[in-house]
Amino acid sequence: MQAMILAAGRGERMRPLTDHTPKPLLEAAGKPLIVYHIERLVAAGLRKIVVNYAYLGDRIQAALGNGSRWGAQIRYSPERKALETGGGIYKALSLLDPGPFLVVNGDIWTDFDFARLHLADGFHAHLVLVDNPLHNPDGDFALESGILSAQGFPRYTFSGVGVYHPDLFRNCSPGAFPLSPLLRAAMERALVSGEHHPGRWLDIGTPERLQALDRMLKVG
Repeated sequence: MQAMILAAGRGERMRPLTDHTPKPLLEAAGKPLIVYHIERLVAAGLRKIVVNYAYLGDRIQAALGNGSRWGAQIRYSPERKALETGGGIYKALSLLDPGPFLVVNGDIWTDFDFARLHLADGFHAHLVLVDNPLHNPDGDFALESGILSAQGFPRYTFSGVGVYHPDLFRNCSPGAFPLSPLLRAAMERALVSGEHHPGRWLDIGTPERLQALDRMLKVG
């Protein structure tokens, strides 16, 4: 299975840190956020990685190169204008092998073991959920017996880690569009499985959360 790291976001809430540095290259404990993902993906055996970028994307490519220093093989999917999550993944499909692929948001940090992920036959997506953080108290999706739905309880927050089948994007067209409507439509057909990750996870959406991650990693 190949992997994709979503790194095209502008990071408006992270300003002024992102005025001159793309969000995936912001550092916590002396290491860029995106490098934590690369290292964990390689450790899980996922060495072929696609990275999409838009804002200050040349700096991301210059910093990561071909990924060989981490034992990875990185390819890039540049976007002239950010295509949102769904559009960005759809554009990158031509760079990915046929079959399921892992996607992780570039602006999160987690200790989840990527080697555990798989997509069962017949499903279009498998999402990793976490306990609801303070900034998303109502959660995103309900999880019951390993199947996700847009309604119901208990509700958890989507971690930004998932496995997708190309069939999820079968009826899509090039351009900018979100991923959530595709997932919700697939959930209505019971085509999305999921699991709850009880470990550590942070959405690095603000400078304060970046500082919190920095402190956590330095403590160990």
